[in-house]
Amino acid sequence: MSSQPVSERDVASSAEHGEAAERSLGSSVVPPPPPSRRSAPAIAAFTVLAVLLAGAVIAAVSLGPITIPFSETARVLLGERGSEHAAIIDTIRLPRVLVGLFVGAGLGVAGAVMQALFRNPLAEPGVLGVSSGAAVAAVAVIVSGATAAGAWVLPVGAFLGALGALVLVYAVASAPRDSSVATLLLIGIALNALFGAVVSAIVTNAPDDDTLRGVVFWLNGDLVARTWSHVQIVAIPTVVAVTAVLAFTRDLNVMLLGEAQARASGVDVVRLRRILLILSAVLTGAAVAVAGIIGFVGLVVPHVLRLVLGPDHRILLPGSAILGGSFLVLADLVARMLFSPVTLQTGTVTAFLGSPIFLLLVLRRRRAPRT
Repeated sequence: MSSQPVSERDVASSAEHGEAAERSLGSSVVPPPPPSRRSAPAIAAFTVLAVLLAGAVIAAVSLGPITIPFSETARVLLGERGSEHAAIIDTIRLPRVLVGLFVGAGLGVAGAVMQALFRNPLAEPGVLGVSSGAAVAAVAVIVSGATAAGAWVLPVGAFLGALGALVLVYAVASAPRDSSVATLLLIGIALNALFGAVVSAIVTNAPDDDTLRGVVFWLNGDLVARTWSHVQIVAIPTVVAVTAVLAFTRDLNVMLLGEAQARASGVDVVRLRRILLILSAVLTGAAVAVAGIIGFVGLVVPHVLRLVLGPDHRILLPGSAILGGSFLVLADLVARMLFSPVTLQTGTVTAFLGSPIFLLLVLRRRRAPRT
């Protein structure tokens, strides 16, 4: 259903050997340099990311069964409404692209936050069972036929399922009065397994093949038939949560030195972890609600940026939002165009693209000489 089982085993193992995992994968715990030393690289990096984002949006809106010239697409996006293809862009392609942007941005930022809090580059947005919780709720909605009540029922149900999973994680973690990283990770792994079993039980009792096909389609993740309603559902929580996360960049940078040093610097580690995990759950829940379960975006994007740009969260978090959105938009474009008129699901393409990229990064870092 997703890349979670592999990443969770690695994350759980590194709960006891976090420093070794970080060295082997190149995750630095060195504090970021002062702004004066990073201004020029940061400007260059954001310029490249902005160009990539603009190119991805224009390409995704222009290409399809009806090819629209890039220049015409740019004019329509800038507000021109006299184009013969304006209706296609406004009602079909642009909502799909915007949903992809917000979903990719939310997953990218959520992944960067998870990797920072757990000090492990293998952490990803679904590691605490948030995605699986959303899956349980969404599958229950589909199989029960509740989607007949309106298109909003499925995304709202998935979003509530994601938040419910996080509440359950903290409820179990607080029972022994232990909310350490290792405890949270182990509880997340257990809940992922439990939710997976519940999904399997519900799917087994699907009333007909069409319902079963709808469940499988949603679990694989896709952006097909996204509308402006879906844009509204994902945009508001994503913008609010990303903005809130950016307010904690300094604390996340201090956390790179370790929890003891962070506490000595005045950071309330428990409170910070709780707030950021809630914000990550909101981002993941909003993404899963409108796009299904899409893996590897929150795992690969922040990992790549950390290797290229360093661990400074003032750059890493907004960079993950931009690159995550661009990556998902381009993956969706590949899904639509690679075997046209046959289409692939967006989640399938992110797995095809993300898994070899991540594997190459891991092998590259493991072969690098250790100091």
